[in-house]
Amino acid sequence: MTQVQILMYHRVGHFPGRVKAHGALYCHLPRFRAQMKMFRVLGYSVVSLDDAAAGLRGEIALPPRPLVLTFDDAYVDFLANAAPVLKAHGYPATVYAVSGLIGTTSSWDAGVGPEPAPLMNVAQLREVQDLGFTIGSHSKTHLRLAQQDDACIAAETRDSKTALEDLLGRRVDHFCYPYGSHDLRTVKAAAAAGYVTGTTCVRAAATPAEDLLALPRKAVSRGDDVFGVAWKLLTKNVAKGPQVRR
Repeated sequence: MTQVQILMYHRVGHFPGRVKAHGALYCHLPRFRAQMKMFRVLGYSVVSLDDAAAGLRGEIALPPRPLVLTFDDAYVDFLANAAPVLKAHGYPATVYAVSGLIGTTSSWDAGVGPEPAPLMNVAQLREVQDLGFTIGSHSKTHLRLAQQDDACIAAETRDSKTALEDLLGRRVDHFCYPYGSHDLRTVKAAAAAGYVTGTTCVRAAATPAEDLLALPRKAVSRGDDVFGVAWKLLTKNVAKGPQVRR
């Protein structure tokens, strides 16, 4: 059976010390560089999310050990730190932007997590797109969607897609549920908005059995060295509970 690994990153930068909490939000740049080298050494083929979706639908043959790289929130440090490393390896990636907070900060973290960090502005998102990376939607305002009413869910999925397409002049086909918060209503809303894929925080490998709008991912944390990431790729491939499917 086709099996696609999808990794979830957030910030990539210089984080040499320990972090008190929210380790999955950080990846220390030297470790990131080592991880990118490790993928090729272990025989993983980094593919775009578009190709992964086509492969999971059985439309194309995927290379051995297909791997997708995703980056939540569209932090400025993606462009400064992650993009040059990815380009050096020729790796595609998908970056999920919060349409209503472009050019501001990750204000949803204020008072509950790490200090809010700068998010890319429109010019920076266009630069990322021009570099060959894919911009996806991370909703309009970064709410826990499964806790919202139907009207809010529809607006967060639909309006973010429309806004990003207007700003970037290109189709936005990929959605990421903030905090991984999703249920059948959110998945149906993403489908109604016209997205091709949706990614969650369910830890597993993606297979053709999954709903393309509820794909699992594996988080890369600050404490993960190359061995830790390799272990995550080789294990934890089956979700602990039932996954959302339409």
